[in-house]
Amino acid sequence: MQAPYTNDLIHESSPYLLQHAHNPVNWVAWSQKALLKAKNENKLILISIGYAACHWCHVMEHECFEDEDVAMTMNKNFINIKVDREERPDIDHIYMDALQMMTGSGGWPLNILALPDGRPFWGATFVKKDQWIQVLNQLQQLYENEPNKIIGYATNMHQGLKEINSIFAESSVQNISATTLAEVVTTWSAYFDTYLGGYKRAPKFMMPVNINFLLHYGQTQQDQMVKEYVATTLTRMAWGGIFDHVGGGFSRYAVDTKWHVPHFEKMLYDNGLLISLYSKAFAADSNALYKNVALQCINFLKEELLDENHGFYSSLDADSLTPKGTLEEGAYYVWTEAELKQLLQEDFNLFSDYFNINSYGYWEDDNYVLIRDDEAASIAEKHNLNTNVVVEKISKNLTKLKTQRQLRAKPRLDDKILTSWNGLALKGLTDAYNYLGNSDILDLAVNNGNFIVNQMLKPNGILYRNHKNGKTTISGFLEDYAAVIEGFLGLYEATFNLFWMDKSVELTKIVIENFTDPKTGLFYFTAINGESLIRNTIEVADNVIPSSNSIMALNLLKLSKYYPEESYQDRLEQMMGTMHATILENPQNHANWLHVSSLMNEKFYEVVVIGENYERICKKMQKSYLPYTIFAASDVKTSEFPLFKNRYVEDKTMIYVCHNGTCHLPVERVEDALNLFT
Repeated sequence: MQAPYTNDLIHESSPYLLQHAHNPVNWVAWSQKALLKAKNENKLILISIGYAACHWCHVMEHECFEDEDVAMTMNKNFINIKVDREERPDIDHIYMDALQMMTGSGGWPLNILALPDGRPFWGATFVKKDQWIQVLNQLQQLYENEPNKIIGYATNMHQGLKEINSIFAESSVQNISATTLAEVVTTWSAYFDTYLGGYKRAPKFMMPVNINFLLHYGQTQQDQMVKEYVATTLTRMAWGGIFDHVGGGFSRYAVDTKWHVPHFEKMLYDNGLLISLYSKAFAADSNALYKNVALQCINFLKEELLDENHGFYSSLDADSLTPKGTLEEGAYYVWTEAELKQLLQEDFNLFSDYFNINSYGYWEDDNYVLIRDDEAASIAEKHNLNTNVVVEKISKNLTKLKTQRQLRAKPRLDDKILTSWNGLALKGLTDAYNYLGNSDILDLAVNNGNFIVNQMLKPNGILYRNHKNGKTTISGFLEDYAAVIEGFLGLYEATFNLFWMDKSVELTKIVIENFTDPKTGLFYFTAINGESLIRNTIEVADNVIPSSNSIMALNLLKLSKYYPEESYQDRLEQMMGTMHATILENPQNHANWLHVSSLMNEKFYEVVVIGENYERICKKMQKSYLPYTIFAASDVKTSEFPLFKNRYVEDKTMIYVCHNGTCHLPVERVEDALNLFT
């Protein structure tokens, strides 16, 4: 049947925008044309921001934006702009800051009313129909009758938005010391949930950036308390319902304290970061659980998010259709006891103990979310079975569940491809290859890297942000460049193909030329010659995803070791000096910066392997957890690459372990090389 309404979003490629293309609301996408229309007609702008996998965005669409009465109010008085936050994080940053200033909290859907020039004056997240109409009418009347009140508030809000994003450079500030880092971690540990992992709160977000720093800190400082906390968190997350035991991959967060019931959307960025984290954790302590989780997450990417051209899609929705044809959150993932008994037959009791088909694993409406709470050995002992037998039986049972689940209606796929998220996934894959050693993972990584080069990179070296149906439409933001540079540096250390190093350097030069804030040494989120908004954000806070500036700091740290004659170290030190006070003000929100500080304090090594057997030697060394090390390797006799000069020895493969350009005598055995890390 033909839809009764169609608005301007029908011409967009974003799945989120297309979801609203048949609303009776006269939605338009963000554009200069839309803003000019608002100014010419002196109409307020209603900006509604969300994303395709957002459950409450769907609820508000159904209750409000599909309603004709609501649409009549919105269409009469406002220019209605829909924004996909994943395509336009630059817009989302600004108006999320505004909402948090107004209300003290944030979230999506993010609904903002702004003056015709884009300056915000009111905001809210989910709003019910009657309240929504009432608020819109009241604010429109106020704008008509007392516009100066709204203009004054918007003016103050605009000034506040600029001030909260201001960072002032400090002169002669040293890097954060090891002593201060220890004090930070001690204070931070008061929030640790040492029994269930994560923080002592609900909902629980996985925060891979924070755990990655703490993993590094615990290992390098031999802090037993931190190591145990990291192990508990990684184990409980992997045991929890937040991890999809049937199909692999993590959901976005858990609504409870025990990682049980997730908010069921599955995002590429979470899984890319967690592949990296679990692979590193496996290298650090050889826990097979971590390796299995990383491999299952990779399998999820391959099965559910991989485009035929080797890019990765963005997400799977939280909602899916029930057998009755209604959209419900988690419908694809949950099980009733009756279903499991019918599927598993004589194995049900074992499976029930393993995944808590009891009060501990119960969710709602007769549904269970699979969750572990004990080691396989304990379950084996209870059932008088060998542990390996239990693991094998559970694996076979999960395969049965997967086959059955594939008969259900799948969650909706957000099939746009985002450059930055692909960069994060690429880095995760290169870490997984280095630490787990599976050549299939390297193939997946190289193919994804080639996709980014061929589809997301313009001939002049400028990156695009998004890709859908063969089209790219938005210029890249700092997070796109930062994540891709990091991913390409990872690809270099996985392949030792200088093509990836050269691309990293080219993209870094573009960032320096087009994004630099000369006052602070930090980088703007939008290129200096990019689209003009009411603020050019400088993103520094590390959240679930590391901030674009902290990723760039880490990139500069690595590049300074590969190219010591360049100015990368100077730029890094300026950034760290600028950020010094901000990091210490709120360390938990700057964990990737803490990671960079820690690396700058430690003895950082350059490992150079030259000779015919360089690949075998590097793969053996890279399986060790050496987080303060870069690798460079080749079999060429002569090269202009700085770390290769004058190091080739005929008929031998030599390993050089260096620190700040000063090297130990070269050795030929991996064991001897590892002994030089002191």
